[in-house]
Amino acid sequence: MTYEAKGAGGLDYHPCRYGTSKLVFRGPKRKLDGKFCAVLGGNATYGRFIERPFPAMVEEAAGLKMVNFGCMNAGVDVYLNDPGIVDLCDSARVTVVQVMGAHNMTNRFYAVHPRRNDRFLRASSLLKTIYREVDFTEFHFTRHMLRALQELSPERFEVVADELKAAWVARMRLLLRRITGKTVLLWVADHAPGAGAAPLSLDREPLLVDRDMLDAVSTHATEYVEAISSPEARETGTQGMRISALDEAAAAELPGPAVHAEVARTLEPVLRRMMS
Repeated sequence: MTYEAKGAGGLDYHPCRYGTSKLVFRGPKRKLDGKFCAVLGGNATYGRFIERPFPAMVEEAAGLKMVNFGCMNAGVDVYLNDPGIVDLCDSARVTVVQVMGAHNMTNRFYAVHPRRNDRFLRASSLLKTIYREVDFTEFHFTRHMLRALQELSPERFEVVADELKAAWVARMRLLLRRITGKTVLLWVADHAPGAGAAPLSLDREPLLVDRDMLDAVSTHATEYVEAISSPEARETGTQGMRISALDEAAAAELPGPAVHAEVARTLEPVLRRMMS
């Protein structure tokens, strides 16, 4: 049984589908009628190990109907490859789009799985030419592969990173343009976006996304919101998460309930105003 169905610690995610989409989302399934807010995003939106992720917290605090379309390890490709979900967002009063990393999407250098975007499928001839000494069959996940390439040659890795950044800007613009209603671009992280000239880091989410990239796409959204977690919230770690001993390491990489609460408090007044 996968974690979407019955997670560690007995947390039931009530997996469900909407419309013609092939994606499985966190439930319980909601009726897409009346005034509602759709939320697209990755790990922070889905809320693995969290009983009440930030969309649910916003709904409880503000009385706004929130529909969680978050997917674990999602990149922009998840939504661009599933037009059924984008069509459903057209029925929403507001759509929140969490800023997702630039590594989990197909680009000129490598391909990822269309629904599980963290899964590395194959390297292009161009990438094999740049890294002739690398056996790409050894990699199954994008982050692992990129870390290996950066360690092998930081100079050559900059070429790869530049491509990922350019592809991310183009895909995010396309996604935001496809959603016809009001949109909120949401930055969820433990830090403010860095400058474009900052050293490349593969340790901080969302991977490889910087201020210049956000400036290039935020004009296509109705609102841009930064939810930067406080040290106090981060220090609570996995406290309040529903996990087993086997999942402690995975849970430690994800935002805990205190961080979700801060995101909800930041987002709530914006959505309340936009949906009124």
